[in-house]
Amino acid sequence: MTEKTLSQAIAGRRDTPSFDGTPVPEADLKRILDAGLHAPSGYNLQPWRFVVVRNVEQRRRLRAAAYNQAKVEEAPVVIVACGDADGWRNGDLEEMLRMGCAGGMPENYAERARQNIPNYFSELPDMAAWLNKQVMLAFTTMMWTAEVMGYDTAPMEGFEEQKVREALKLPLSYQVVALLAIGHLSGSDKYFGGRFSMGRTVFEGEYGKPIRFSS
Repeated sequence: MTEKTLSQAIAGRRDTPSFDGTPVPEADLKRILDAGLHAPSGYNLQPWRFVVVRNVEQRRRLRAAAYNQAKVEEAPVVIVACGDADGWRNGDLEEMLRMGCAGGMPENYAERARQNIPNYFSELPDMAAWLNKQVMLAFTTMMWTAEVMGYDTAPMEGFEEQKVREALKLPLSYQVVALLAIGHLSGSDKYFGGRFSMGRTVFEGEYGKPIRFSS
């Protein structure tokens, strides 16, 4: 496949209504996943967990948990993006500090983080919201990487979390954030729904003040 620039992918991407089932080579899938794992995260804690669903029967079960959306079963790859609420206390924090110190993190910074991060989470009012932000950074990175590589994608939020949890045997600490179907389009692409202008959604310095550019 001919790769696109990121600008081309952003301009041309449409939500894929149907997939033709053509397999995604393992090398391509690995590249897509690896891109997501390089996304930024708060404290570099990387609380995301991804379940890659490729088996036909597993995709069928997942479809039943996603309001029977056919694309879940049609796509050769569906990545189920989750956030682990307990990851930081089950080894992620120490592994992050180990890697950080190996990469040049000052020891005094590491010691402060070892104390401050548990304090932060003990006072965090909404862990689900925090996880959602972190996971979506990696999720979106995977989506754009797939699009640049020439694949079609469909990010999906239509699913019943408990049914997804049961179908994939997820731990109770896992929050299901979104599904990403990856493959090749079958049939016609979805129409372009349009995008709001900057005048409607972007402000300069304060709410209500339109942003201006010199050229």
